[in-house]
Amino acid sequence: MEVVLAYLLDLLIGDPEGYPHPVRIIGRVVSHLESILRKYAKSDRDLKIAGFILCGLTVTLAFAATYVLLYIAGLIHPYLKYALDVLIIYTCLATKDLGKAAGRVYEALIKGDIVEARKRLSYIVSRDTDRLDVENISRGAIETVAENISDGIIAPMFYAFIGGAPLAIFYKAASTLDSMVGYRNEKYLDLGFASAKLDDILNFIPARITGFLIVIAAFLLGYDYKNSWRIFLRDRLKHQSPNSAHGEAAVAGALNIQLGGLNYYFGKPEIKPTLGDGKEKITPQHIKDSIKIMYMTSFLGLVVFYIGRRLM
Repeated sequence: MEVVLAYLLDLLIGDPEGYPHPVRIIGRVVSHLESILRKYAKSDRDLKIAGFILCGLTVTLAFAATYVLLYIAGLIHPYLKYALDVLIIYTCLATKDLGKAAGRVYEALIKGDIVEARKRLSYIVSRDTDRLDVENISRGAIETVAENISDGIIAPMFYAFIGGAPLAIFYKAASTLDSMVGYRNEKYLDLGFASAKLDDILNFIPARITGFLIVIAAFLLGYDYKNSWRIFLRDRLKHQSPNSAHGEAAVAGALNIQLGGLNYYFGKPEIKPTLGDGKEKITPQHIKDSIKIMYMTSFLGLVVFYIGRRLM
C-alpha cells in the first residue's frame, strides 16, 4: 500500500522545488567520492578498481542510510515509519515531473515560440538544442519521455514493491551513478564501468516489463498497439545499451513515428539507431500522445506490481 500512496502523491504534487531530494544528496556523495578516488587512481586499472569502490560505496550507503532512518522512525512510532516509507518511495518516482517537463516543450511549440521550446528541451536532454527545428524538438521530448518511463517510473516502482524504500533508493543510487559516471568516453570509460554494468543489470527486467506495458497502454488508449508490439520486438535491442531502446521502440511503434537518428553533442554529430518505420511525420501532438502513454503505462505498472505483490 505504501507504493500506491507514494504513486498518488507523485501524481498530485510531483517534486516540490527546494525539497531535499535524495537524488541530489546521492549526486553530491558521488561527486565527493569521485574527487577523492581520482587522487589515488593513477592508471586505467586503478580507475576501474576505483569505479567498483565508488559504485559499491554509493549504493551501500544509500541503502543503509534509508534502512537505518526507517528503523529509527519505527522505534519512535510505527505510523512515522510508514509515512517516511511512503515519502521516500514518492521521491523515487518521476511520473508528474516527466509529464510536466515534456508538456512545457509542447506548450512552447504550440505557441510558436521555437526559441523557448529549444530552451525547455535543453533542461531534459543532453544533446545540443540551439538549432533544432520543430520536428527534432518534438522528437527529443518524445525520446526523453519514452526512455524514462522505465528509468523514472517502472523500475523504481518495481524495486519499491519488492523491497520498499531501501531497495527503491538502492536503485535510484545506481541510476544516478550511471547518469553521472556511466559514460563510454575517455574520462569515464574505466571509472564508470562498474556503475554502467550495475545499471544494466538492475534495469534488465524493468525495461522489458515497460515495453510490454506500453503495448497494453497503446491498446487501451486507441493507438497502434499491433505496430507497437511489432516495433518493440524488432527494434528494442538496437541500442548499445541492452535496456534503453525498449520503451522508445514500443512508443515509436504505437505512434507510427521514427525515433533516433542524428543528434549533436557539444557540436559533434552522433547518429543513433532508428526505432520505428516513420509512417507519420513527428509533430508536437506526438509529445502529448507520448505523455498519455507514459501515464497509462505507469498506472498499469502500479496495478500489475500490486497484484503480483498480493499474490506472493
